[in-house]
Formats: sequence, C-alpha cells, structure tokens
Amino acid sequence: MARIEKDFLGEKELPDDAYYGVQTLRGLQNFHITGIPMSAEPFFVKALGYVKKAAALTNRNLGVIDARIADAIIGACDRLIAGDMDGQFVTDFIQGGAGTSTNMNANEVIANLALESLGHQKGEYEFVNPNDHVNCGQSTNDVYPTAFRLALILRLSSYMDALRRLEDAFHAKGKEFEGVLKMGRTHLQDAVPMSLGQEFHGWGTTIGEEVHRLADVRQLLHEVNLGATAIGTSVTAASGYPEMVTRCLSDLTGVKLILAGDLVEATSDTGAYVQLSGVLKRTSAKLTKICNDIRLLASGPRCGFNEINLPQMQPGSSIMPGKVNPVIPEVVNQTNFLVIGLDLTVTLAASAGQLQLNVMEPVITFALFTSIATMERAVNSLRVNCVRGITANAEHSRDMVLNSLGIVTLLKQPLGYKQCAEIAREGYETGKSLQQIVVDERKLLSQEKWDELFSFENLIRGNLGK
Repeated sequence: MARIEKDFLGEKELPDDAYYGVQTLRGLQNFHITGIPMSAEPFFVKALGYVKKAAALTNRNLGVIDARIADAIIGACDRLIAGDMDGQFVTDFIQGGAGTSTNMNANEVIANLALESLGHQKGEYEFVNPNDHVNCGQSTNDVYPTAFRLALILRLSSYMDALRRLEDAFHAKGKEFEGVLKMGRTHLQDAVPMSLGQEFHGWGTTIGEEVHRLADVRQLLHEVNLGATAIGTSVTAASGYPEMVTRCLSDLTGVKLILAGDLVEATSDTGAYVQLSGVLKRTSAKLTKICNDIRLLASGPRCGFNEINLPQMQPGSSIMPGKVNPVIPEVVNQTNFLVIGLDLTVTLAASAGQLQLNVMEPVITFALFTSIATMERAVNSLRVNCVRGITANAEHSRDMVLNSLGIVTLLKQPLGYKQCAEIAREGYETGKSLQQIVVDERKLLSQEKWDELFSFENLIRGNLGK
C-alpha cells in the first residue's frame, strides 16, 4: 500500500505505514552522506518531541491554534518523547538546508499521528498541517538548535556519569596499589620512586577534572533561541511566545533553559558548540596520555616495563603464538583520535556561518553526537574491560627501583649533589648498584642508615591522596 503526497515541487509516493511525509522523503532521497539516520540519536528525537510539545501548548494557550488540534499534536509529541517513533526519523545526520529536513521530519510525523488520533488518514493535511499547525510560530532556525542543545544536555549527563565511574575505578586501583613501590620516570628515564597507587590515583584525579569542565561548558547550552523563528526577529510568532514557550519547555523537561537576550545573535552563533568540542578534545588528549602510560607499564611480558598486567581479552597475533596485546587502550586511543579530528570539523563549521544563519549546524550535530557517544562507549570499555582487571607485578617493580640509579636523589642531603653525581656515573659505567658503591665499597653510609633512607616511606614521600 502507498499514498501520494505533494508539495509545491510536485508529488511523491510514500509507503502507507510511513508517518513521515513528502518533505522528509525529499530529504531522504537528497542526502545520502553518512548513512546514519537521525534515529541513531534518540535523545535528539526526544528533544524534538519536547520542543514541538512546548510550542503546541504555548500556541494553544495563546489561542493561536484550535485547542482540539493542539491537543492532538501534544499527544503525538508524547509518542516521540516516549521513543515510540524513533524509526520514523530517517533523514541523514548531514544534510543541506540547516536541518530543515529533520525539522520537517518531526513536523510530518507529529501531524500524521495527530491526524490518526482525530480519525483522519495520513496525509490529510487540511485537518492538521505540518507547517501551519505543528510548526506554528517556529522555524528550523530556532527549533533545530534548541532541540540540539537540549539533546546535548541529556546526552552529556550519561557521558559524565561514565567518566565519574572511570574516575572511581582509577581511585579504587590507587587504593589497592598504594603499597606497591615503583620507579617514577621523566623523559622516559628513571627519576625518583613513587607508588603505583599514586600513579593510578593521579589518573583518577585528572579524569575528575574533566567532569567539572563538562559541567561548566554544559551551562552554555542552557541558553536557547526558541521563538526567534527565521533570523531572530520572531516573525510569525505570537506576542509573548518566545518567553512563554521557553518557560514551558523548561517545565516539561526539568531543564532550566534561558531565552537568549539577543535572539538575532543567538540564531547565528555556534560558539557554545566550539567550546564543548574543545572540552571533548581536551578529555580525549588526557585519555590518550593515560592509555599510552598503561600500554607502557604493561609492556613485555619479559622485555618491557612489565609493572602491571592487563586483562587478556583476545589472542594478539595471527602469526606469533601466545601473544596478547593491549587492545582496549588501543581502541580507546583510536576513539580519542576520532574526537580530536571531529573538533576541527566543529571549528570549521562554526566559522562558516554567514550573515543571520549558520547553515552548517547539521555537521556540528553529527560531530558532537558522534564524539560524545563514541567516547562514552570507549570510557565504559576502558573501565570494565581493562582498569578493573589490572594487577600489579609488585616484586618486579620494587626490584627495578632498588636497582635503579634514580634513587641516588635520596642521597643528596647526606652526601651532596657533586658526590651523588659521581656515584651515579660510576654506577652507570660499571653496572654496580648504588648500595654496593655507597655502603660496601666507599663506606659512605652504614647499612642501617641505608635501610633507613630507603624505607618505603622515605621513597614515596607522602601518603596517597594527601
């Protein structure tokens, strides 16, 4: 079964079970770019439902739309919010028209749902019209960015929770490993001793910082231009509509949204997306460093650092028997690189705005949703499949510390820098241990004094977390 719908460009045949209409179909046919439909981000569909519901409620209360039609639209919006209609959102993430195809996708689905609830057939738009009723007092240019910002707020909550759980996992390992002695390194060279717990605790702290930065930048997304309509002048919107619809949307979602003070500026501005993307890039850069550290510390098992053991997830080679690779940190780093690259996409798209509108917002939408969703999955994988199962090679790590020349730093106070440098040089050239040179040969310190200086407490210099 099929039905025929038409717009001012002509007629199109649609499957009878399609709740979207002719304008959505044109968008579907025009834009085969990513192959990823808007339904892939259910938070965006939900946000569109909330925006359209707030608009219908406001227009009904202002007497702009007949109450019976408005109530049918409101009921249809509830279906979007509940997730019942996700499969009907078929337009590609990246599209021309600044998101018009996606806005019309929502308008047509809502209109056809409303028509059915009123006893009409899909496509009988003389009774409930996608443009005149569902989109009343609206434009793609205020609906799309408002829904986008709301969806980002909702999506970021889940991502921030994932980061908090990773922070907690690192801190838990920090506590578990607080008594494990290891060598700290700078320039990849032996530096001074530390505990493995301190290293893991530090990773947790730096991830926690990212949660705070995301919370800061998320506040920028609470400012919306709903009611601005086409360019910020609120053309076709009823008097008082921008303020009322913004309050209504806040009440519906429980998210405190603020109407922009300058709607013309807000309609063309994409600065908040640039800042958010920058924070996502920052987190990716930090996670890259952490994953590289984990890979180094787990290198070996016989010819590397071999300070920690990672969970063995899969055979690592098609040719080398028994080889196991650090596949989870590797895949997390690949995700980090994707996000860092998408940040450039956001930057370029934001800079491409012209006059009263930035028509490149769809690619910003794709970039940010892709970054957040993939990073959330990567962070969860790092926690579940890697961090939680890490074990320490405590004896090996301690032996490396005691055989290292780096511990000569602890001898500076009793012996002085110059003599310590000479001792370190002798150790480097001869392969002798520092203990052998200082205690056995030069007799600069007694064994008792050596043991005191190189106690665990002196080596670590401070308890974890203090």
